Amino acid sequence: MSASQNSDVRTLLVKIFGKDRPGITAGLFDTLSAYSVDVVDIEQVVSRGRLVLCALVTAPAGGGAEEGELRATVHGWAEALGLQAEIISGTGDNRPRGSGRSHVTVLGHPLTAAATAAITARIASIGGNIDRIFRLAKYPVTAVEFAVSGTETEVLRTALATESAEVGVDVAVVSAGLHRRAQRLVVMDVDSTLIQDEVIELFAAHAGCEEEVARITAAAMRGELDFEQSLHARVALLEGLDASVVDKVRSEVRMTPGARTLIRTLKRLGFQVGVVSGGFTQVTDDLQERLGLDFASANTLEIVDGKLTGRVTGEIVDRAGKARLLRRFAAEAEIPLAQTVAIGDGANDLDMLNAAGLGVAFNAKPVVQEAAHTAVNVPFLDTVLYLLGITREEVEAADGADAEH
Repeated sequence: MSASQNSDVRTLLVKIFGKDRPGITAGLFDTLSAYSVDVVDIEQVVSRGRLVLCALVTAPAGGGAEEGELRATVHGWAEALGLQAEIISGTGDNRPRGSGRSHVTVLGHPLTAAATAAITARIASIGGNIDRIFRLAKYPVTAVEFAVSGTETEVLRTALATESAEVGVDVAVVSAGLHRRAQRLVVMDVDSTLIQDEVIELFAAHAGCEEEVARITAAAMRGELDFEQSLHARVALLEGLDASVVDKVRSEVRMTPGARTLIRTLKRLGFQVGVVSGGFTQVTDDLQERLGLDFASANTLEIVDGKLTGRVTGEIVDRAGKARLLRRFAAEAEIPLAQTVAIGDGANDLDMLNAAGLGVAFNAKPVVQEAAHTAVNVPFLDTVLYLLGITREEVEAADGADAEH
């Protein structure tokens, strides 16, 4: 019976500290192999070139004399390599993790010690235990993931939402489990999410009514106006604009920093990616082609005799429409709704964010941040990858591999 099955089995925790180099892990276990011990657990961390290696092994069957010999041999091996060793006696395996397991991702730009203290203290205050800590990225933001047990995900999410706002970091809390890696459809808003612009304002600049359109847009995004009414009011101001302006607007669109990296990485991982927009197919169709998106849906500006009529045609993509399209895309992709991610910034994204398995408010209005599962307030769209447990190193390694071929 193994130590993990029997809490009475004597075990030794062997801890090695020192300057990292190739072969230390192999050397430790080669040294231990002379005593026929079984490996119960291993953990290793390297930070700024300094190694901490922990091995939990069963005590030698030969009793105290053989254990003493093992201790002397390990200390001698470590000393010869300029390392330090500590060996602690005990029984059984590590204690089981508590119920209610979650991944807590903290994004800081920068991540301060004060903010980290506040977040970790809040976790402890509601009965959570931090079982592991892992850095996901060091730039363009510092992203750290905590594996937490002992408290339910929703309780943890609510507590940390308040704390994160007070200390100025972004915190995402998702339940642990296989489904996290199985989120296979990402659907995002376009204006002020995938791109930095509001497309209708780009059109309005060519029509000379930019200020009036911007005023209506802002009110709609705050939830103060019905989206469909505001859409018709804004589009009416574009009546008579020459259709040639479509190509000009397409060239003026600015991608959000990290947008291409996000999409490229998701596609490599086998995700399907789509966009839904209260903007216009005249722009989203071009984005779909350029970025290799699987799905795209938006409103369509009516063009007659080479001129914008000031009307839209077809099904209106509004707040309810975005959620409906998320469900449609998921059905077409044969992906459960619980395994979808939605990203948006405005009030008309709320239904979509709430319908998805994970709703991410990206640099969003306050009403959206309060309602979404999590909020990201740094200007890099690819930080969403960290919420899925994908590291910056994995992204860069994939980019490097592609560059070589």
